[in-house]
Amino acid sequence: VQLQASGGGLVQTGGSLRLSCAASGISFSLNGMAWYRQPPGKQRELVTSIFSGGYINYADSVKDRFTLSRDNAKNTVYLQMNSLRPEDTAIYYCNTWIDRTNYWGQGSQVTVSS
Repeated sequence: VQLQASGGGLVQTGGSLRLSCAASGISFSLNGMAWYRQPPGKQRELVTSIFSGGYINYADSVKDRFTLSRDNAKNTVYLQMNSLRPEDTAIYYCNTWIDRTNYWGQGSQVTVSS
């Protein structure tokens, strides 16, 4: 299983960014996918996840600002992040799981300046 993340960068408060995560080695349309983030000095936290049936959940802190989507033809999930805030600054990680094994992409740095 490989997860290749891209996107991220530096943006001002109120700006937007999009992260992408291309997956290989899994039955993509049957697998759940998720984005986590780890702010500086804090623990990794779940941002959003999508399950094979299409159900999506979001952390309260990002509801109505972030949108998760998936393109099964491209084996890719996207995280559209709008109205970014300084507290969104973190390393963002793409994630999937098979049984009880988690797989992680390399982190993408997102920095929101005030």
